[in-house]
Amino acid sequence: MTAIAEHRTAETTNLASADYVALDEEWSTHNYHPLPVVISQGEGAWVTDVEGRRYLDFLSGYSSLNFGHRHPALVAAAVDQLSRVTLTSRAFHHDQFGLFCRELASLTGTEMVLAMNSGAEAVESAIKVARKWAYQVKGVPEGTAEIIVAGSNFHGRTTTIVSFSTDETARNDFGPFTPGFKVVKYGTLDEVESAISPRTAAILIEPIQGEAGVVVPPAGYLAGIRRLCDEHNVLMIADEIQSGLGRTGELFALDHEGVRADLYTLGKALGGGILPVSAVVGSRAVLGVLKPGEHGSTFGGNPLACAVGRAVVRLLETGEFQERSRELGAYLHAELNKLVGHGVAEVRGRGLWAGVEIAPGGPVGRAASEALAARGVLCKETHASTLRVAPPLVITREEIDKGVQAIAEVVRPDLG
Repeated sequence: MTAIAEHRTAETTNLASADYVALDEEWSTHNYHPLPVVISQGEGAWVTDVEGRRYLDFLSGYSSLNFGHRHPALVAAAVDQLSRVTLTSRAFHHDQFGLFCRELASLTGTEMVLAMNSGAEAVESAIKVARKWAYQVKGVPEGTAEIIVAGSNFHGRTTTIVSFSTDETARNDFGPFTPGFKVVKYGTLDEVESAISPRTAAILIEPIQGEAGVVVPPAGYLAGIRRLCDEHNVLMIADEIQSGLGRTGELFALDHEGVRADLYTLGKALGGGILPVSAVVGSRAVLGVLKPGEHGSTFGGNPLACAVGRAVVRLLETGEFQERSRELGAYLHAELNKLVGHGVAEVRGRGLWAGVEIAPGGPVGRAASEALAARGVLCKETHASTLRVAPPLVITREEIDKGVQAIAEVVRPDLG
């Protein structure tokens, strides 16, 4: 070990959680407000802080950790690839890229893969593809394409994406905004139909809205969007970045309704909780409009990302994690629904994904999250009164019981 490394090791040996929090507060931009828990290790559904306290992870990185922390197959794939090559850029071919694309397309029942890094990049890419398709295939006049989106959406935080956000915190002071979007109320098919025009290129939708509070649309809504897209020659783009890859008990949340999209945006769990990996997957007729030089990413589809992504595909091919989400999700929802009328107003969601609406008079979301952490359960609020619950798919019934009991104590202090 070098002298510099020894100094840095000694410098951090005696730091406590409060010290790390203070470092974050002083040196990082304050674009997040994390709970004051400083995680240093993770395994399965559990994490450990720098003082050695263990916490049940009831959030799993907003679905990035569907397979838990440090899943052995994913770590092995990453370590193996780290020992060979990690980055080539797309200036050259590498031995993982084509295999990753073929395997992901096969898993998702699609024909072509556009590999990127973050979820927002995948959504931005889908928007670009939809516009180019509209001009080259549908015949929409250049510069006039429109995309229909839903209110209360969350698709990322880039300037184009926040242009069609209805969350003022995401939008305020970030204009001017990108034109070309029509916002309609989520779950209302009539508004979607009224918004369609000859200039409509696509309808971009979350099959379940995560940031809005794990909101499931009415039965028939997604099938209705598919019908409208077919009738009007419009692309259906499903943002499955949080809802996809096993989270709801199926590969895609759309699968619950028997609906297929023209394009899917994927991310989060695609990187196995190890590194950012995202993709747009869909038909050759749509993604094939892109030509060399029109879109790209230095790190998109890098060897390390592809190796981990291939390992994720192998886990999902067995169907084990989808089945776990279905069975344990039914158990989670049954247990959470026992709290309705006892500090909880409503429970929404599918599979191992739930929005727990705290009843009026109960703790606000932030206070509830802090109280849960004090009980050894990590969860996070969305908006003022909703807890977003999304444990890793490797969780057990006993661990679900621990998490639900902690929620019960927090929303009903008399139970504590």
